[in-house]
Amino acid sequence: MSKRISDRLVLSNGIVVLVTENPTADIVAARCFFAGGERVETLEKSGLTHLASSIMTRGTERYSSLEIAEQVESIGASLGTEASSDYFLLSMKTISSDFHDMLMLGAEILRSPSYPDSEIDLERRLTIQSIRSQQERPFTIAYDQLQKLMYGEHPYGFSSLGTEATVSRLKRQDLVNFHHQHLRPDHMVVSIAGNISSEQALSLVGEAFGDWANPALPTVISTPAPTFQPQLVTHEQDTQQAIIVIGYPVPSVQSPDYAALKIIATYLGNGLSSRLFVELREKRGLAYEVSAFYPTRLETSQFVAYIGTASQNTGTALAGLRHECERLVDVAITAEELAICKSKLLGQYALGKQTNGQIAQVYGWYEVMGLGLEFDQQFVASIAAVTEADVQRVAQKYFATPAISVVGSAEALKQVN
Repeated sequence: MSKRISDRLVLSNGIVVLVTENPTADIVAARCFFAGGERVETLEKSGLTHLASSIMTRGTERYSSLEIAEQVESIGASLGTEASSDYFLLSMKTISSDFHDMLMLGAEILRSPSYPDSEIDLERRLTIQSIRSQQERPFTIAYDQLQKLMYGEHPYGFSSLGTEATVSRLKRQDLVNFHHQHLRPDHMVVSIAGNISSEQALSLVGEAFGDWANPALPTVISTPAPTFQPQLVTHEQDTQQAIIVIGYPVPSVQSPDYAALKIIATYLGNGLSSRLFVELREKRGLAYEVSAFYPTRLETSQFVAYIGTASQNTGTALAGLRHECERLVDVAITAEELAICKSKLLGQYALGKQTNGQIAQVYGWYEVMGLGLEFDQQFVASIAAVTEADVQRVAQKYFATPAISVVGSAEALKQVN
């Protein structure tokens, strides 16, 4: 794919504009990021960011929910909003001739959402239904329990949907306040990729957002320090399968240990050839499902491994899961294993930047996380530079005593308590 990344451009109101020219397809994708996301929530208002993202496209000062949907669907475009741990996002994709109209609609949605009470009431009910549904899913229960042990009252530890109690209390004014405080030009990154020149893109973003003024007072995002509790929590549920989730506190994307931790996550949990899958499922028959992941976070992250196992194997599966994670403390990864992990990780990374939407997403994400466009090459170089000794050093540094969450039958829980 032929593409050219523009210089990083900044409007007078603080909006950062990134453009990747790719004329090979007549498509333009845009991602409008805002720093903060779920990280700005308080425990009393958890679920606010999710509710805001769900409601944002349901009406503006000029358009109803139906009129917005008709504008998008009539030209076969896509437009949506979402909340993540560290950012709030509006995304859109359309053919290049319709991009102007779609960007103006996106600007209307971002700048003047009306938050209709009828839509808020409906979305609040739907969210509460989703919360109740998730409370019946063993993995969700186990993971939510783990988050409380990993983070305490840091927002990363909250359920993204919130709780029944917090969602029930959220009012329209909470959404208005959220919008005013956090969806503002000096927190915004617009990343555009596709059949459009840098000059055209900058002109359109200026037309859509250039006169958007920042609030008088700056918004400072301040979060409480995570409080890690290396404890075991259990939840009894009458199921044939037990879910075990373990977590180790690990650093953010800005840490020099980030690349080695990504290698470890690939080695342990990425695909059917991963260590956890081969050792615990294929060789020992302990796992219905098993994997590990290391989320890219702006603040303290987590290394999580999980396994679904038959109730009678719960104790053995927990011991096996911990052993495979912590064996890297004493047993170094081999040169061959490391080379395979690097190849897999970098191959998947390259494949994740093929479409205009993916490109706009990745570059905008790097910018809103404070990493900059240069992180694209820095990441590749840092992965390539990881040694076997680096992997062992990082494992020794972080893989000590995990927090553990188990959901299963009374028979299963007896094996771990």
